[in-house]
Amino acid sequence: MNDWQRKSPLDWQGYVDKQVKVAAAEKHEYEGWVLTVDPVSANIVLASFLESEKILILVVSGHAVEDVQILKEADEEMKQRLSRIFAPEESNTYSPEELEKRKSGLKTWLEANHIPVTEQGAAGETLCVAGALTIDPPYGPEECSSSNEIILCRVQSLIQGYLEKQS
Repeated sequence: MNDWQRKSPLDWQGYVDKQVKVAAAEKHEYEGWVLTVDPVSANIVLASFLESEKILILVVSGHAVEDVQILKEADEEMKQRLSRIFAPEESNTYSPEELEKRKSGLKTWLEANHIPVTEQGAAGETLCVAGALTIDPPYGPEECSSSNEIILCRVQSLIQGYLEKQS
């Protein structure tokens, strides 16, 4: 086991969002931005941005790592760029105000259609429909959860219709 593998996950966290140069076994060197370090294998996942707007992802095996040198800290723009690498294309991030607006709009609409709905959770972020289904942020059909498939299907189609009317 090498020095890199002996580090703790908290130590490895200090390398995330940093540009590094990794010296590996057999005199190989790799450079890139650290996306993550696997806590089990100590593998380092590096991202490099190529000129053609493409992104190169490289995994350096933890057992091969001999030294990691931090070259640069990521600024806010780079941190955002790194965080979007594995985000789904259709992924939307909503501000707390937008989430509250979506939640209250959906809750009002469900109540207007005589569907009993309450708020759950420490901050009331989860909607509970008839005690049988929950809807988590951002309050779309995909965020519905229920053990009753009939209720789940019906409420999902209702929410889909509601969201289509909003567009």
